[in-house]
Amino acid sequence: MFSAHEPLGRMRRWALHLTGRMRVSSLANSLPKTLLAGVAGGIVASLAMDLFQKGVAAVVDMGGSNDDPATVKAADSVSEAVTSEPVTQKRRESAGVLVHYVTGAALGAGYALAARVWPETTAGFGTAFGVGVATLLDDVAVPAFGWGPSATDTSPAIHAYGLASHVVFGAALEGTRRFVEAVD
Repeated sequence: MFSAHEPLGRMRRWALHLTGRMRVSSLANSLPKTLLAGVAGGIVASLAMDLFQKGVAAVVDMGGSNDDPATVKAADSVSEAVTSEPVTQKRRESAGVLVHYVTGAALGAGYALAARVWPETTAGFGTAFGVGVATLLDDVAVPAFGWGPSATDTSPAIHAYGLASHVVFGAALEGTRRFVEAVD
């Protein structure tokens, strides 16, 4: 059980780290390993999510659309911002895959850093983080950027599929993070 002052103590220690008023501790010494664990975890979790989705799609008709996935639309947004042109038809699928894995790696790095400071981040073996990612990405960011329908325009089956996919992501991320952190 945590004391009422424990979270404030952690925040104070982290603030002292950031301002340089505290000697370098094990947190700072292990920062590269923490980042490696997070990035590796995010990539493995993205793969696990892909495999889960392919497995589900093989046995359940998700009523897929002919529309590009949100990751391809995100790649288009980046391409248009940089080159004023969308991703070419030839590169659309690989650009979407790249967005998926880069996003996973970035989320993994953020998760690992947060887990070092706030162990509660790992609640449910990472599944709570997966639920949060599903909510923020699928229900907020994707519709806000115009990459997909709003949460109210998405069927309950698609919501469940997205949520389950991100729960798999969170658990795979936490498992990989713990494995990499444990290796000497």
